[in-house]
Amino acid sequence: MGNCSSSDANTPAAATPSPAASNHNPADNEKEKANSANIERLLDQDRQKEEGKVKLLLLGAGESGKSTIFKQMRILYGSERNEDELRLYGVVVRSNVIVAIRKLCAHLRNLGLEQELDKESNDAQTAWDDAEEEDAPGMSPRAAYDQLIAYLVDNTATEPIRTAVEGEEDWVGSSPRAGLQANKDAECFLEHAEAIKVLWQTDTMKEVWSKRAAVNVIDSHKEYFQDITRIASPDYKPKTQDILLARVRTTQVIMERYKIDGIEFEMYDMGGQRSERRKWINCFDGVDAVIFVAALSEFDQTLAEAKRTNRMVEALELFRSVCNNRAFAKTSIMLFLNKKDIFGEKILYSDIAAQRPFCDYAGPAKDFDHGVLYFIQKFKDCLIDDEFNDSFIHVTCATDTNNMEFVLDSTRTIIMTENLKASGFLGSD
Repeated sequence: MGNCSSSDANTPAAATPSPAASNHNPADNEKEKANSANIERLLDQDRQKEEGKVKLLLLGAGESGKSTIFKQMRILYGSERNEDELRLYGVVVRSNVIVAIRKLCAHLRNLGLEQELDKESNDAQTAWDDAEEEDAPGMSPRAAYDQLIAYLVDNTATEPIRTAVEGEEDWVGSSPRAGLQANKDAECFLEHAEAIKVLWQTDTMKEVWSKRAAVNVIDSHKEYFQDITRIASPDYKPKTQDILLARVRTTQVIMERYKIDGIEFEMYDMGGQRSERRKWINCFDGVDAVIFVAALSEFDQTLAEAKRTNRMVEALELFRSVCNNRAFAKTSIMLFLNKKDIFGEKILYSDIAAQRPFCDYAGPAKDFDHGVLYFIQKFKDCLIDDEFNDSFIHVTCATDTNNMEFVLDSTRTIIMTENLKASGFLGSD
């Protein structure tokens, strides 16, 4: 039994070569060598391609404008959007309007401005009576508000509303990619477009809008409210600017590739809300540059997910953690202070020094340049290492394609220069 699992090396059977060994063709060796060399060559090509690629991360808090910059990259360097994508954004734009008007109507009520709305309605009726016109004056501001409150805020209405495009084929229709709630909100938009338009034009709503920071309405959606008729049209197709302004929360890592001047760029867009940041670490390997985006205009706003936390304070702390992260010790970090257009409007009525975290602001009120320099210094103060080149800081408007083309081109040049320095092809400063 003990010998059945082994054989004697001195037996003739052990010395006899196998048929495969005796029939081995020398040509097979050459073929194997050629295959191996081909595999090595392909691996080397992939390695060189990977090394020549530039990997960019877009980081920052939620609603800072990262996804808008991501969209600008496609406008400048990528392909045009197809009709399915345009329909998706058509649904998103209409849904964004409904989300905003819900918040604004509830805010109007909380501010106790309903009597002001009544006064505007009465004044409009009196003006119509005095004019002795035959045509009816249309929906009053108060009626528009009551309709929106009943259908969108309190959900107490039971009667269906005739849609603005009833009986006509709506080009946008619905989009499965937009999700159930967005499609439902887009339908609501068509039902209430006239009421939204009437209410938006009132002085009362202008006052509510000036206090929108308390309810986190997206500032740039003002452009949608100013163009309700076009967006409600049956033949509405989103323009480039509509797409740039559209807000879709990023809940997964999105990557797109672009070839610019013969160099392949990979750009990653990641959600900025606290619940999404745990996914960031999965993309930290092999990063050539980080573009950190912070919204200048959010100095007087709080987080949607943490109502007591100032958004600018959150951005500063996040920037501190990114800049001082070991994973980015040898990585170029660009700072984009975004939404400069909204910041310029907001400081005319919202004082930087009036915000508790920024009560040390000593510059003139309503001064754009002093305000920008103050926040630039705040971000510089986050660094352990003081070596942060001012050329790495850009004050941007992500919805302005011309501005972003200049900024992204400048950023690309800096990244390539830094990569050449790191590889030893250029001397360091």
